Amino acid sequence: MAFEIKFTLEESDLGYFRDVMTKAQKVAKNLDEQQILSNAKKLSKDVQGTVPEFVSERLGKLTTMIALLEDEEWQAPADERADVLAALAYFSETDDLIPDHIPVLGFLDDAIMIELVADEFKDDLEAFEEFCAYREREQERAGEEPITREQWLTDKRRELHSRMRSRRKERYNGRSSFRALL
Repeated sequence: MAFEIKFTLEESDLGYFRDVMTKAQKVAKNLDEQQILSNAKKLSKDVQGTVPEFVSERLGKLTTMIALLEDEEWQAPADERADVLAALAYFSETDDLIPDHIPVLGFLDDAIMIELVADEFKDDLEAFEEFCAYREREQERAGEEPITREQWLTDKRRELHSRMRSRRKERYNGRSSFRALL
């Protein structure tokens, strides 16, 4: 039997998570990109299969954020890259809100933060996932048209980078967000 618990985070609650993110980013200022990525990967790897489903689902989003930065063909624009790295800095902090060794709930704070960050980068992640799907389709279709891989990747990347910025601008339209902290 599964048991479902739902809760709502009010703006004041989100403010608390923003403060935690800001503190983690200050601590991570001394880390380089590879250390931040390595720490995020370690979290994902260390907890695979040992956490409840609600945490496992969010770890997939964390893995996608890491892939977005590591995918050389995506060529994440510098400002988006810096924002995602700053968000991933949270996962370099060893002092969690809820200690990770506590069964079932130890990764709840990590799952919440992943969800908040993934929501913040929703447009970026959707564009990246569409790019990956497009790349896969084009690889399967290779040879049908005399266009190089670099040409079709460049065209699609430009289209998706532009779309994610437009969507983000429409969604936030001056509102406060986690991205503003980064």
